[in-house]
Amino acid sequence: MKTQYPHLFSPIKIGNITFKNRIIAAPTSLMNLTAEGYLTPENIAYYELKAKGGVAAVTLGESIVHSKTGKSHDQQIPLDDPHVLSGLSSVVKAINRHGAIANIELSHGGKFAGITSIGGDVINDTVAYGPSEEILPSGEHVYEMPKEIIYEIIESYGKAAAKAKRAGFEMVMVHAAHGWLLNQFLSPAENRRKDEFGGSLENRARFLMLVLDEVRNAVGPGFPIQLRLNGDDFTKGGIHLEDYKELAKMLDSKVDLFNISCGSHDGENLFVRTHPSMFLERGCNVYLAAAIKEVVTKPVSCVGALYNPEQCEEIIASGKADMVEMARALLADPDLPNKAYTNNSSDITPCLRCYVCFENAVNKHIIGCSVNPVIGNEEACTSISSISNKPKNVLVVGGGPGGMQAAITAATRGHNVTLCEASNSLGGSLKFAAYVPFKKDLYDFEQVLEKRLKNSSAKVLLNTKVNKEYVENLKPDALIIAVGATPFIPPIKGIQNENVLLALDAESNPSKVGQKVVILGGGLVGCETAINLYKEGKDVTIVEMRSSLAPDANDFHKMAMNMELENIKKETNTTGKYIDNKGIMCTDEKGDEIFIEADTIICAVGLKPCTDVVEELINITSEYYIIGDCKRPRQVTQAVSEAYYAALDI
Repeated sequence: MKTQYPHLFSPIKIGNITFKNRIIAAPTSLMNLTAEGYLTPENIAYYELKAKGGVAAVTLGESIVHSKTGKSHDQQIPLDDPHVLSGLSSVVKAINRHGAIANIELSHGGKFAGITSIGGDVINDTVAYGPSEEILPSGEHVYEMPKEIIYEIIESYGKAAAKAKRAGFEMVMVHAAHGWLLNQFLSPAENRRKDEFGGSLENRARFLMLVLDEVRNAVGPGFPIQLRLNGDDFTKGGIHLEDYKELAKMLDSKVDLFNISCGSHDGENLFVRTHPSMFLERGCNVYLAAAIKEVVTKPVSCVGALYNPEQCEEIIASGKADMVEMARALLADPDLPNKAYTNNSSDITPCLRCYVCFENAVNKHIIGCSVNPVIGNEEACTSISSISNKPKNVLVVGGGPGGMQAAITAATRGHNVTLCEASNSLGGSLKFAAYVPFKKDLYDFEQVLEKRLKNSSAKVLLNTKVNKEYVENLKPDALIIAVGATPFIPPIKGIQNENVLLALDAESNPSKVGQKVVILGGGLVGCETAINLYKEGKDVTIVEMRSSLAPDANDFHKMAMNMELENIKKETNTTGKYIDNKGIMCTDEKGDEIFIEADTIICAVGLKPCTDVVEELINITSEYYIIGDCKRPRQVTQAVSEAYYAALDI
């Protein structure tokens, strides 16, 4: 067939392997391994789903070559453990059966091994070795890595690569970026050694070059070796693009594919650039790959929150890179490549870049996605019949993201579905994301749900308010209540004044917002509203009664928001007292009054569930489900997941 993206779906030969297209599933962490770090059936199903979606290659992440010194937390694959082989072989079979190449990341945590780090739990009774001795800001002691351990680790890279080849992997990726061991040795800010592994760029690169030689000796000629390398460390005293270009030229003969990334996991401002937040442009790191491509002869792949096939096609067609790599995008929609290839891009579920996947991995030790309820439940979902043996009449009340997802899933399973929405449009609060540039992905997701609903067999009734009598007359077999929540209006004098707007109204009616703005409420909605208005040039102050902003946001999204909030005025531990036409009077934690002048006060103090509707509708049918914000105000993650599984239960 003729695809809209001929460059993206053209084959490419790397080493002695031909890849069917230019899309690689980038390595992602797994936080639900066994206690020993072995792959489970759930892990294998997770990787298989990516392969089934049409990528050319699937890369296993966080695979450690030297467990004694290299594990930065306890949820990593120990490649030097002989018992990992069966799991590795099984995952290769699962990937290969769908025509994808199995790739594996060979990594070492360096100074972050055995000390406080991101993800998993700290491993006790280990010594942290880095290129040079140092005391971290946390007080933890890092020791200079002795040469005998350096050579032991070099040997372990070769052994790990040989084991990967034995398991059936057809490519290995040496990880020399993101602040891990090999990147630490490359960086003059980290590496202060006086021996042959420190000093000049050639000396600092010696460890990496010896590793690549050892890996080549282990896998033989023609076997593809991928190198993940930064294009810029973005750290003071680190390596920047021009030095990385020189380094890439030094390494060109030793690798078959350069994967160019940037930054580090170590530091908020670096993390949200390595894994670009919603506040950055998609493809913000591609220019680094393009610069490296100009100086090497081997193919180059790029990263940077890529998901849009049109953008990826342009990257390949223009010669910025030879391949694109995706991580979070393939959690949101593992079938992205197949949809793009068959000219069905409008059905691709966009990644929101909300960091829910990271939050789940680090704090819950599971995989999860805000817009894809199957992720983390791949094996269980494959065992559930997609078609119901007994079709039922299903009434869904509420046309927000939860209601739409419930209706889509129930209709797909063969049920007779009617969705009623009280307003004149679908989408709930997501439809207001259209007015905020950095929430475009959220709006696109709402549009995808609307399209899927329209293409389903579900009947949609707008301007239809459902009450007890309506349900009793319709007599559905199953009822899904997804009526959402309404903004909470605090009992503050003047809250009904004309200069007061709700957050959603402020987003959709920017002409009503004055120049000087006070955001009453510093939760997630309040902070994002403040960021949007500040970007529009408004003078913004956030007033929050709690001691910190956005405590309801996940830690990773909070990192990104904190950078955006840096220059916005904030008053925490402060409560609104009354509002007049000149601004708002507040009380601080000492009880002192503070008057803040403002043309507009925006109320964003939270939501209250529509419990009155819920209470009226429950117990009318023998089978009913309460999902989303009407259960408890939360984020889109819970609404979509609850909707999906409620529809599977019918």
